[in-house]
Amino acid sequence: MYKEKVFEHFTSPRNVGHLENADGTGTVGDPSCGDYLRIYIKVKYHRIVDIKFEIMGCPAAIATSSILTEMVKGMSLDEAWMISDEDVLSALGGLPEHKEHCSNLSTGALKEAINNYVIQGSGNK
Repeated sequence: MYKEKVFEHFTSPRNVGHLENADGTGTVGDPSCGDYLRIYIKVKYHRIVDIKFEIMGCPAAIATSSILTEMVKGMSLDEAWMISDEDVLSALGGLPEHKEHCSNLSTGALKEAINNYVIQGSGNK
């Protein structure tokens, strides 16, 4: 059902945890009724230099969040903003059709974190 890369990122997720003094945070979902994801970003010279996530979710949600953090670390904010759900799915080698929506969590939380960074006026870092 799941590809090997999905299992790899589910059983050994990368960049898990809270990021102290994050420049931006993005949260999607509702912890009381399902998947919940919070992404923290650290930005320097308009590049994501560090990223972490906290999640309550299924294996697919954990795997998509993990691979997204690997994909965007080092990217400019503009490049990271352009990451699509399909890019995340492709990086994992796909998900079963009924689990493809899980990639929406990671890209949605990332965009929220970037927006949060910009709204806070941190854009000069």
